[in-house]
Amino acid sequence: MDSSAASNANAANEAAATLAQHFPAEVCEAYARFATTRSPDEADVVVLAVLLDHIPDKNKRPTSEPADSVVLVRDLGFDSIAITEMVFFLEDLFHVRISNDEILQVETVGKLRAFVREKIAASTASRA
Repeated sequence: MDSSAASNANAANEAAATLAQHFPAEVCEAYARFATTRSPDEADVVVLAVLLDHIPDKNKRPTSEPADSVVLVRDLGFDSIAITEMVFFLEDLFHVRISNDEILQVETVGKLRAFVREKIAASTASRA
């Protein structure tokens, strides 16, 4: 294993350990599958869990999976601090960089999923 692959494996292990402290087993398993396959569907599971975990007002947490049209600020009560914390967490998990200007364009659950998918695809392409 070259040093780059070893570094990526270590980062994935650290991210998985962080997830295990906060999330149910099915989210950790989805992340482990993502780390191996880079499957966007597995990333979606993790993104949704991270999103729900970072909702600032737990009373606004939906009881079922939120629709893609759910608005982060209006419907889920996100504020700039919660969005920033979520972005840092996603950056660490998926080894992507997200600028403030970029995240300001993400208004809904569906846009967040699509945005993270795009970032992962660009990251994967730049490693190839």
